[in-house]
Parts: sequence; structure tokens; C-alpha cells
Amino acid sequence: MHTQTITPTAKVPNISHLMAAEPADQFDAIARCSGVIASEFSYKKEEEIYGEGESSEYLYQIIRGAVRTYKLLSDGRRQIGAFHLPGDVFGLDPGSEHRLTAEAIVDTTVRLLPRRSLEKAAVSNAQVARNLWTLTASDLRHAEDHMLLLGRKTAMERVATFLLEMDRRLAKAGMMALPMCRRDIGDYLGLTLETVSRALSQLNDDGILMLSSARQIALRNRQRLSAMEA
Repeated sequence: MHTQTITPTAKVPNISHLMAAEPADQFDAIARCSGVIASEFSYKKEEEIYGEGESSEYLYQIIRGAVRTYKLLSDGRRQIGAFHLPGDVFGLDPGSEHRLTAEAIVDTTVRLLPRRSLEKAAVSNAQVARNLWTLTASDLRHAEDHMLLLGRKTAMERVATFLLEMDRRLAKAGMMALPMCRRDIGDYLGLTLETVSRALSQLNDDGILMLSSARQIALRNRQRLSAMEA
């Protein structure tokens, strides 16, 4: 299979270079098996990567930074579906168009693979098909967990679940530095900014966490937090 040339759209600025990395995850494995070279792009804070309803042309992986994917409701409210952090893959839409909008939360660098080339490779390469299925299944599992969180959990349970998730994904030396603001957290959890702030303050007062700053959080008692999540 030949390597397909990638022509970036207007929303894909600042092409850095073509890169071929040693396979270390599903994304790398797909690139290796398909023979497609990943391209690297950078986005500024709050810059849109792709919009809802736009053609789904690439599969993305975050190198550094953070991305939120969301949908605007008819009344103007925003529902964030996921936060994507370094190593995460996004853009796994089942159809030809994006269901959500993706934006960089902070200055972010991603690498991407052209979807058309991946689909062609999956037809003849079972390993590519398996890896794509694994990524898609993981994306579906997160969507199911998020649906349960929004539909069945109290405000404090939602905040506890979020903190434990971020602790697993972000914590270094006991401290997690959240790239997202509290309004983002509220739009992810289906809560108001005020409710998120009250929950964090209560957890801080109860000694379950320590707020070093608005986005610097250390968990002091994971056991109690886990009990709240149930």
C-alpha cells in the first residue's frame, strides 16, 4: 500500500513534520500496519480542531495538551462528552461526519492518520481492523460510563467520579494539574459551575482533597472519595 498525501484543511494550521514513531499503543500499531505516516499539527488554546457536522477525515492522537469534545444543545447549553489527554485517541466517528465539536483546551499538539487510508487498510489487514475495533470499543465504553454518570449519580457522586478518573490519568507526585476549568467540569458532569465549586470546597473542608489552586488538586483520602463514587 502506498502512503497517501495528507492535505490539511483550513482548520489544520502549522504543519510541523511527518513522523514515524515506534509502535507503543494502538494508534502506533495502526500506523505501522497500514503503512500510513502520521502527520503532526499544533492548535492554540480554544482553537477548534473540527466542528460538528464536518467531514470526518482523520483519526487523532494527542501528543501534548488536552482536547474537549462537545455538543451544543438547542437551548445553547454545552454538553462535553469527553476530555482527551496525552496519548488519547479521538475522532472515532461511526459515520462520515463528526457528531461533536473538538476544541483545544490549552495549546495542544496532535498527530493524525487519514481515515480513508485506514478504512482501505482495514479491508485487507486484519491487524488494522482489530486495532480500530479496540479503539472504537474503548470509546463506546467511555460513552456508556458517562451516560450512567449523568443519569444515575448525585452531584457529589459525579464530582467524586471525575476526580478519581483525573487522578488515574493525570496525577504526578500525588498532585493533579487539571487543564480544564470548573465550567468545563460542570458541562461534562451536567452540573452548574456553582455546584462544582461547592462540591470541591466541601471535599477540601472535609480533608478528602487539598486545593493548592483552582486547578491544582491533591487527593488526601482516595478511599473516602471512592466510597462517594458508588
